Amino acid sequence: MNAITQYEVDPIVRKKLDFQIEQMEKYWFEKDPFKTRLFDAVCLTFPTGERYFIESVRKFRDQIKNENLKTAVADFIQQEAQHGIAHTKMNDALIAQGLPIEQYADHATQIFAWMTNNLSDRTNLLFTAAFEHMTALMAESFFSEKRTFEYVDPHVRSLLAWHAIEEMEHRDIVFDVMKQVGNVPEWQRKMILPIAIMHMFGFTLYRTNLMLKIDGFSFKKRSLIFYKGLNDVFGQQGMFGKMKRPLFSWMKKDFHPNQHPIIAQYDTWIRVMAETNDPIQAGEAFWRDGK
Repeated sequence: MNAITQYEVDPIVRKKLDFQIEQMEKYWFEKDPFKTRLFDAVCLTFPTGERYFIESVRKFRDQIKNENLKTAVADFIQQEAQHGIAHTKMNDALIAQGLPIEQYADHATQIFAWMTNNLSDRTNLLFTAAFEHMTALMAESFFSEKRTFEYVDPHVRSLLAWHAIEEMEHRDIVFDVMKQVGNVPEWQRKMILPIAIMHMFGFTLYRTNLMLKIDGFSFKKRSLIFYKGLNDVFGQQGMFGKMKRPLFSWMKKDFHPNQHPIIAQYDTWIRVMAETNDPIQAGEAFWRDGK
């Protein structure tokens, strides 16, 4: 389905979800400092990153003619705003651990502000489409196999499960805006993905190192942690390593995000959330239904 007149799942705006994130453990991912701080480094940029995504898409909203896409964009903007709110609460929990998250978030804000002010609207829209492609594939990669998040604090796991669900719901939207009104040349679309990958993982690893240093790990200890952790996470069987092939499907001439299947247990989260109105129970059921 490559049309922009309908979507496999409709974006739903969900507000005031309580993940009790303040209860998360310090090293919430397998009690592993590297994996925890790596994900913390990704998540801390979400509030400012979501604002950048919203602003990048909003500049094209008045040019959209397709009514279904217009509605989808409005829902996308609201979903992204809710992600920013939820991850701000996670940032607050990290601040309570003594980490200078405001400093890191301010740095991220400055980077996105530079992009907004110095790149064309079309390029910022394209970066947003590439980042959305990456985050949707992360959602599928992290939750498709139960063992990946087996030893993760349930509060964080449920927050990430909800975020994954909504990435599935709006993964096509920015790409469709780009294709319909972005006027993006094919060469530029293909070129942007490697840059987006270097941007995301370069700054993520940089901030991971800073947080581990603040946690008290010496340079030698951090070097050993990185050596083992990079292989575990980015190796061929690592959670990011397994994303390589679907990630670079972006380079195909006829690529569209809907060529990748919606995560199999999507309906589980929707059903349990409807039954319980509890995102933690929904997240746990979603995780348990992985392969």
